[in-house]
Amino acid sequence: MTIPWNAYWRLMRFDRPIGILLLLWPTWWALLLAGKGLPSVRNVLIFTCGVILMRAAGCVMNDIADRDFDPHVERTRQRPLASGELNVRQAAGLFFLLMLLAFLLVLLTNVLTIQLAFVGALLASSYPFFKRFTHLPQVVLGIAFGWGIPMAFAAENGFVPLVAWVLLAVNTVWSVIYDTLYAMVDRDDDLAVGIKSTAILFGRFDVLITGLLMVLMAGMLLAVGAGLGLSWPWYAGVAVSMVLFGWQIMQIRNRDRDACFRAFLNNNWVGFALFLGLLGHFLVSGVYQAS
Repeated sequence: MTIPWNAYWRLMRFDRPIGILLLLWPTWWALLLAGKGLPSVRNVLIFTCGVILMRAAGCVMNDIADRDFDPHVERTRQRPLASGELNVRQAAGLFFLLMLLAFLLVLLTNVLTIQLAFVGALLASSYPFFKRFTHLPQVVLGIAFGWGIPMAFAAENGFVPLVAWVLLAVNTVWSVIYDTLYAMVDRDDDLAVGIKSTAILFGRFDVLITGLLMVLMAGMLLAVGAGLGLSWPWYAGVAVSMVLFGWQIMQIRNRDRDACFRAFLNNNWVGFALFLGLLGHFLVSGVYQAS
């Protein structure tokens, strides 16, 4: 029997790597901070591979949960489960394989990280179902996408400090921002099939509320910098991210589907700018010279 490799590849969304990047940036922020600029190579490899596996697993579970909705949504009707290329049994088998591989990676860390991993597995398995009964699935998504933050601190330091939870809160706000942009693309289809989202909840105030969330995130990032005594590259990274947010607001002001999707994709550069700002802080602090 021929294995439909291409369908499995697309089911894991490996043809659309933006989701991997949006998970990697906050995980790498956490590893840098937890390792004071020099996280262990072992943990960087474990968490990078783990993020890729968990994002793939989340996409598979999302398509299992949405298999009755996706055929009625323009953007998703060609997904492997919606189009019939794969069945639920095949998708479920892939999901459990991905989760097993991710768990084997976590076993290479410590007890606290393993304990946190069980919460991460629960979040990855359940968040696709929240859109059925709440308009705030993006909040759950943000926690699920950011759960690598406390895990990274646990793996590097053996405990989870307050700053890890603050960063998780930052990532949750950021996820609501970019996933609202994503949901604005599908809003009409979601209304028709009964799926809930922040884009629907915010209604005609969607652009205004998204802009206010961007301002809130900026304030939280500045507070992180002040609390940790970060140097000017961090603030430069925050400034660049706010310029990018301004561009996104300009893109979505007319609520054009393609423009909203472009704004969503632009968040990769927000994460990259903040990563460079953090890396720059440790560079000017002399951490890498000392090593």
